Amino acid sequence: MTSPSWTADAVEALFELPFNDLLFRAQQVHRQHFDANAIQRSSLLSIKTGGCSEDCGYCSQSARRDEETGIERGKLLELDEVKVAAKAAKEAGASRFCMGAAWRGPKEGDLDKVIEMVRVVKDLGMEACLTLGLLGPGQAQKLAAAGLDYYNHNLDTGAEFYDQVVTTHSQAARMDTLISVRSAGMKICCGGIVGMGESRRVRASLLSQLASLNPAPESVPINHLVAIPGTPMENAPPLDPFEFVRTIAAARISMPTSWVRLSAGRQEMSDELQALCFLAGANSIFYGEKLLTTGNAEATRDQALFDRLGLKAV
Repeated sequence: MTSPSWTADAVEALFELPFNDLLFRAQQVHRQHFDANAIQRSSLLSIKTGGCSEDCGYCSQSARRDEETGIERGKLLELDEVKVAAKAAKEAGASRFCMGAAWRGPKEGDLDKVIEMVRVVKDLGMEACLTLGLLGPGQAQKLAAAGLDYYNHNLDTGAEFYDQVVTTHSQAARMDTLISVRSAGMKICCGGIVGMGESRRVRASLLSQLASLNPAPESVPINHLVAIPGTPMENAPPLDPFEFVRTIAAARISMPTSWVRLSAGRQEMSDELQALCFLAGANSIFYGEKLLTTGNAEATRDQALFDRLGLKAV
C-alpha cells in the first residue's frame, strides 16, 4: 500500500521554497487536475458525542477529561434526527454528508444503526462519509455493502510525533483500518492536524505518509488545531499562518488528484487566509456552523466569500 515517490525530505524541500514559488507550483499542479474556481462542500454531524475511551490530546470528547472540557456524553442519534440534518445540509448546498461518532471503534449493534443512517443519506442523493474510529474484522465490508462512499480516519500527525499526541492506540492501528477500508472498495478521507507543537519536519513527514499511500487518499482534510480549553493542547503555540498555507500547497503538489480540504480551525481564519489556501490548492471545505464539538464558519459568510472570489460550489 506504499509508494516511495514522496519522501519526507522531498516534501520538506517544498516547504523550503520561496513562498511565491511554492504557491505558483501548487496552482499549476491544481489546474492540471481540477477546476481552479470550484470548491466541494461537505457537512459534518456528530451522531454520538463524548465518552470516548481514547486520549487524543487535541480532542474534547475523551472520557478522561469530561470535567475539564464540559462535554456531555450523548447517545447515538435517532435515524430521524440524522435525516433532518442531512436534508438541511443538502438544501444549504453540501454535496457530501459526513457523520462522526466518538468511539474507539463501533460495536456491531451500533454499526447496524449507522448503516441505516448511511442509506438515508444516499437516498437523498448525497455522498456519505463516516468516521467511527478503528474498524474491526468485517466491518469495512458491511459499510461498503451499504453504499458508504468515504471512510474518514486521519493519521493525525507524523509517525515520529504520534506518541506525543495519542497513547491509547498506535498509528499503525489506524493504518490497519485504512487498509481494511481500501480493501473493501471504499474511498479514503485521511489527513491530519497541524499546529499541535510539531516541527516542520513532522508536517512534512505526515504529508509524505499520506502521499505514499497507494493510491493517495481521495480526500485529504488539513485541520488547524482548535486549542480547546481542558485538553492537553489548550496552550499549544499558534502556527504561523503562512506555514499553514505552505502545508496546503505541499499537500496539493504531493497529492495532485486528491481533494484537499480546509477543515477544523477555519472559523478563526480570515477571508484573506482562506483565499490564500484556495490559491495554494485547497478545493474542499466543511460547510455548516459546527464541526463535531467546535465551531465552524457560518454558511452565509462562506457564500459571501465565494461570491467575492468568484468561486462555485460542486
